[in-house]
Amino acid sequence: MKFHELEGLCKGKITHQVKDAEIKELVTDTRNISIRSGVLFFAIEGINHDGHAFVQDAYDKGVRCFVVEKEVRLPSDVNVIEVRQSLPALQLVAAYHRSLFTYPVIGVTGSNGKTIVKEWLAQMLDYKFSIVKSPKSYNSQLGVPLSVWQMTESHHMGIFEAGISESGEMERLEKIIRPTLGIFTNIGEAHNAGFSSLQQKADEKARLFKDCKKVIYSQAYPEIAQALKETVSPETELVAWKIDDSKGNQITVQIGHHFLNLKLRFSDPASVENSLHCAVALHVLGFGQEVIQSRLDTLSSVKMRLEMKQAVNRSYVIDDTYNNDLYGLEVALDFLHRQNQKTKKTVILSDLYQTGLALPDLYSRIDDLLRNQQIHRLIGIGKEISSVRDQFHTEAEFYDTTAAFLASDFAVQDEIVLVKGARDFEFERIVERLEYKAHGTILEINMESLTNNLNHYRAKLRPEVKIMVMVKAFAYGGGNFEIANLLQFHKVDYLGVAYTDEALELRKNGIHLPIMIMNPSSDSFRFFKEYNLEPEMYSLEQLIDFVDYFEGEEAIPAIHIKLETGMNRLGFKENELKRLVEILKLKKKLKVKSIFSHLAGSEDPRHKEFSLQQGRRFEEMSEEVMAALWYKPMRHLTNTAGIENYKQFHFDMVRLGIGLYGFDPVKSEEKKLQIVGTLKTHISQVKNIKEGESIGYGRMGFAEKNMKIAVVPIGYADGYLRAFGNGVGKMSIKGQWVPTIGNICMDMTMLDVTDVKVQSGEEVVVFGDSPTIKDLATWIGTIPYEILTNISQRVKRTYVSD
Repeated sequence: MKFHELEGLCKGKITHQVKDAEIKELVTDTRNISIRSGVLFFAIEGINHDGHAFVQDAYDKGVRCFVVEKEVRLPSDVNVIEVRQSLPALQLVAAYHRSLFTYPVIGVTGSNGKTIVKEWLAQMLDYKFSIVKSPKSYNSQLGVPLSVWQMTESHHMGIFEAGISESGEMERLEKIIRPTLGIFTNIGEAHNAGFSSLQQKADEKARLFKDCKKVIYSQAYPEIAQALKETVSPETELVAWKIDDSKGNQITVQIGHHFLNLKLRFSDPASVENSLHCAVALHVLGFGQEVIQSRLDTLSSVKMRLEMKQAVNRSYVIDDTYNNDLYGLEVALDFLHRQNQKTKKTVILSDLYQTGLALPDLYSRIDDLLRNQQIHRLIGIGKEISSVRDQFHTEAEFYDTTAAFLASDFAVQDEIVLVKGARDFEFERIVERLEYKAHGTILEINMESLTNNLNHYRAKLRPEVKIMVMVKAFAYGGGNFEIANLLQFHKVDYLGVAYTDEALELRKNGIHLPIMIMNPSSDSFRFFKEYNLEPEMYSLEQLIDFVDYFEGEEAIPAIHIKLETGMNRLGFKENELKRLVEILKLKKKLKVKSIFSHLAGSEDPRHKEFSLQQGRRFEEMSEEVMAALWYKPMRHLTNTAGIENYKQFHFDMVRLGIGLYGFDPVKSEEKKLQIVGTLKTHISQVKNIKEGESIGYGRMGFAEKNMKIAVVPIGYADGYLRAFGNGVGKMSIKGQWVPTIGNICMDMTMLDVTDVKVQSGEEVVVFGDSPTIKDLATWIGTIPYEILTNISQRVKRTYVSD
């Protein structure tokens, strides 16, 4: 595709053209630029993001072709098309690209299971076809066109998923994917907000298949059957299936007059449904039962997201071992690039399959990716990647097999390692070798949910209002380095910590954002200049000590003035302002970055009048201080609840705390926030207890009848408080809540699993989607803050990105 062709395709206007160019790659994010020529950058303007702010960054990375929505300033050697909206323009380009290919394309939609079905279909068919598919869960208005753009003449089949959140969206995706075979996985309550009913949602999703030759669906969902009959073309063949008989993992599925007798590898209902969709798809494509069974036997669990885990020797490992395609590699490298906890970054990479590129071109492009993302070391595993070692300029070593690599003297230290490989290389063995195994209990932090919550609150602010995010108390238990790094990537304006030690650790781990220390001690003053830290000043005695410490020095660290307006904690009182102002006038080198206070009851409508009084008092007191200065410092008053309830007090900056982690103190916004943390453990042992026997310390638990208990490795030393003992607390196993029995031990808890079929090694959810942290807080009469911050640092943190 040539640049000049885009004017008609995009329905835009070329505003500047130097010379025509061949378009090889479409990019909406400058972090994903992987080649040095032929890149077309779409500047997309959204609610929380404006791509036009990154056009210069794209130019600096070699981009010379742009699609924009408004005038941008760029050097003269560029090609620019101006359109009304960049996202629809991108979709039009992708739709044209799709029209160039005639091989089969499978479209997948539904409420759940889209990504699993897509990945399993690819696993089952990749022995016969060269397949192009959506990377990860790229199923949105943006993700679908970027996925379809990956189609080339060297592929034999496409598999793309499509997801929608409101009416009208699927029509646009259908024009891009144009599936020849459709799979409608299921219909349920997930992502229901944009639809008036389940049937309306089914009708909208069915629009993906309006011109399909065949559509597969399960008879278990009458809404799907009705939607397809009313939506798709009369020429479309509807292929309904149902389970005719099942005995354990042995399933007989009926497809019209045909029956398939299959043995499945997975037994949970969702996996059974997903497996059968794939089996029916192979049947429709003409495969016999024997082949279908043999391909079902190859299925492996799909990891739905990137996982960053603590590794040996003060390192981290990013686990992305379930497949290895080029676009997925770009996504993984971007995730690695965003991690600044360690400066050294290593990639362990297997051969890439079915990219449609000649080997030298493919691995030259990968070398560009590695260099653009500033990778320090590459470990290439596989005969293919080893054969083109001369293509790489990054420090590299190569092994023909995973076994040869594991037999080497490879070691990691103070680095972040991305492990990215096709499943037949068994890279999970490498992750197992690298992973730090200190504890069987894991706190899983979802970085995408954090980003969602940050953007939720950002959208409530005027453009000029800055945001400080509180990462004190180990980032509310989530892990301060990793979360601070994400916040730095998303360009928050300030971080807030309680003590100097917390700030020092952030600085030592690559965090360069401004940091306000809320409770600095005088013996930590010596660190402020060296580490560029900004302390809170809350009393005359403390301020005088601070000034005296830096007496005679040319530069003094900037400070933040805390005013007492009704919280009755730290802060200057009204009768101290005169003396405060005198000191600020006398010490001209002392720069006040901000003046702030804290609302005592912003989340509770009963305290509205008091909060308004605090706001008025803060305005009066801060204006008195500012009148004495020759510059204007920032002012901030509102916390998470105040952001929502007191918009008139946003001033120059707001402070976001518990809201980032998915908890709305006001409760009105709760459904728009996402759960960030999931605390998981596993069953160490299952024991049968006879009637009358006691359980645990103090013999507080008794078996009133013959029962079964599960012992899990989490106790009060991990933050699971003793208050949860004796049935007060509950955990979830296989979606079923089970109560504690007996006292909580230091390192272990016993659960009553009499009515649940369990075995050792099975996963146990302490909190997450169910039960939630709010549930736990309610059971013991506390608040979510306490549950979160009590989680011990010995509990391993894992960071995931969808």
